Amino acid sequence: MKPMRVPLRILSLALLTSTILPSLNTLIAQQSAKAKTGSSAQAGELSQQLNAEAQADLRSGNFGEAETALVKLSTLNPRVAEIHANLGAVLFQEGRIRAAADSLREALRLKPTLTKSKTLLAICMAELGESKQALPGLDSCFHGTVDVEWKRRCGLELLRVYSAMHRDAQAVTTALALNNAYPDDGEILYQTGRIYGNFAFLTMETLRDKEPNSIWMLQASAEAAESQNNYDDAIGRYDAVLRVEPRRPGVHYRMGRVYLARFEGARDAKDRLLAAEQFRAELEIDPDNGNAAYELAQIQHDLGNPEQAQRYFETVIVARPEFEQALVGLAGVLLESRKPELAVPRLKRAIAIDPNDEVAWYRLARAFRMVDDPEGQKKAMAEFQRLHQLQSGKQARSGVLSPAGEVTPQQLGPND
Repeated sequence: MKPMRVPLRILSLALLTSTILPSLNTLIAQQSAKAKTGSSAQAGELSQQLNAEAQADLRSGNFGEAETALVKLSTLNPRVAEIHANLGAVLFQEGRIRAAADSLREALRLKPTLTKSKTLLAICMAELGESKQALPGLDSCFHGTVDVEWKRRCGLELLRVYSAMHRDAQAVTTALALNNAYPDDGEILYQTGRIYGNFAFLTMETLRDKEPNSIWMLQASAEAAESQNNYDDAIGRYDAVLRVEPRRPGVHYRMGRVYLARFEGARDAKDRLLAAEQFRAELEIDPDNGNAAYELAQIQHDLGNPEQAQRYFETVIVARPEFEQALVGLAGVLLESRKPELAVPRLKRAIAIDPNDEVAWYRLARAFRMVDDPEGQKKAMAEFQRLHQLQSGKQARSGVLSPAGEVTPQQLGPND
């Protein structure tokens, strides 16, 4: 797995001026009070002045001016660890990572208990490519701190470090923890997605190298072709799998999905019939494959065979009562058969499973209208409209198949 470059993310001003390091006012005042000579007293007064300037510059975000004041302060007070730590933090903000690391090391040499400086030094080392040295500090921060911003930054740096050290399993574990802690963070979603993708790629490379002629490699290559919409290639590769192992579970189902995808593109009726053949073949091998039965039910519905569609949908639901899409599909058939009183309980159960299914809400509104329940119809339609607006910025579902391994979603069609 290639090292991941985390773009330099400036830490917040609040963290820099308060959370990372304490104010130097007390320390400098104490040193000034101990001064016995005139020159020492003057140095103390100058230090207080410089500290005030540095703090003001930090609050206003003038890091260059703050750096100048802190450099002078460190010359006047070379053994005050907090000055070096503050200087290191400012240098980090300016993107001068190596200089920041030097200042932070000096601060920790003078006072090893500066915890935030240890963390910032670990981040600097990660930025400089010193992965092995950075790892302990980053790991301690990520698993030990309660501060969400520090935890976030340390987690991102850990992804880089583990990737650089080829410790791919730890990178994936950290990525999962980051997704759990920051589920809506765009940068984290992007970086962890790359980690998962790289890990999957490396795993498939290992499979190719270790067992290039295995049935697993054949199936992996077929799924890769399917994911790239190379339908003819995918069908040929799935067929090659079946020549090696004719009764291998799941392969006929995947071939059926490929035929359906090709039908969606070219609208050749023959492809839909070939898909149905594959789903039936799958059920002969694995009668409990609810996905195959569901797809057959939907095909029968689309072909205008409501009784057969209802029979398949009901078979699926008996075996898998929580199959939400099958409940919505069965309800659609019942509505078309003018049986709204039977559709309502199926739709309520589907919505309990997935409250965000807009098709279920629309069909429930339709069912309530048919059973003369205007209040129920109004509420269901309002929820449908709310969900539909949320979906308006996304790709229309019509004609789009779900990801590999799932099923064709229910859609609003002419009968709705």
